[in-house]
Order: sequence, then C-alpha cells, then structure tokens
Amino acid sequence: MKVLIQRVKEASVTVDGKVCGSIGGGLLIFFAAHIDDTNKTIPWLSEKVVGLRIFPDDAGKMNISVSDIDGEILVVSQFTLYGTCSKGKRPEFTKSAPPEKAEALYDEFVEVLTKKLGKPVSTGKFREHMDVSLINDGPITLEIEKK
Repeated sequence: MKVLIQRVKEASVTVDGKVCGSIGGGLLIFFAAHIDDTNKTIPWLSEKVVGLRIFPDDAGKMNISVSDIDGEILVVSQFTLYGTCSKGKRPEFTKSAPPEKAEALYDEFVEVLTKKLGKPVSTGKFREHMDVSLINDGPITLEIEKK
C-alpha cells in the first residue's frame, strides 16, 4: 500500500460537477493498493497517518499530528501511484491491485482511519473521474509505502 500525503489548508473532490468530499485544514491522502497487498497493512498505515507529526508547533517545528490539531482527512483513491513509465511513453499499471481488491482495501482503510481519527473521514468516489482541488500548506508532501 502506498499513500501520498499532502498537508492542506483545504481540499475538495468533485465528481460530475458535484462536491462529494471536502475538508478544511488537515490531510489530503491519495491511496493506492499494490497487487500483492492485504488488509494486514491497514492498521499500521492508519496509525502512521493519524500520528504523523507534520503540523507546526508553537516554535514552528513539524511536531504536531492531524489528530492533535483536530484536523480533517480527505482520502482519494489513485491507482496511478503504482504506475511505471519505464517502458515507452505510455504508463503501465500492472503493479496496481485490480479494482475490486483495491476498492475493498480503500474502504477498509477509510473505516480504520475514521476510528483512529475519532471523526468522519471524507472521500472521493472510487472508480470515478474526480476533480481534486486543494490549497497545499507548506507545501508539505510525503509518501508512505509498506509492502
């Protein structure tokens, strides 16, 4: 599993002209499942995300987590995180989990993340074309992967 985390001042996801998920300050998380992934990674990854200290403390150091600031989380599925451009000019996505498997892992990740955060987590729509808007705070962008 791989997530790309962006610290944001706000973010939203629109599908067919309608906002389906939005947050104020917090984390925008792009989520991808690898073909070999199982749900055993989800508790570790969820704990890592909620506890990640990437918000500034009073001294300006990244030392506070999203839960410490009572921030929000928006999770967007993005199978292209496992894309490769090593051959030719067209990306291939053979390392991405098939849609049914990826969706089940995505749903479970959101469910566990919601429990760990202690409040609802906003989402995009799986297998839909999404327009993602955000104001990146920092910018801070980090990738976490666990196989």
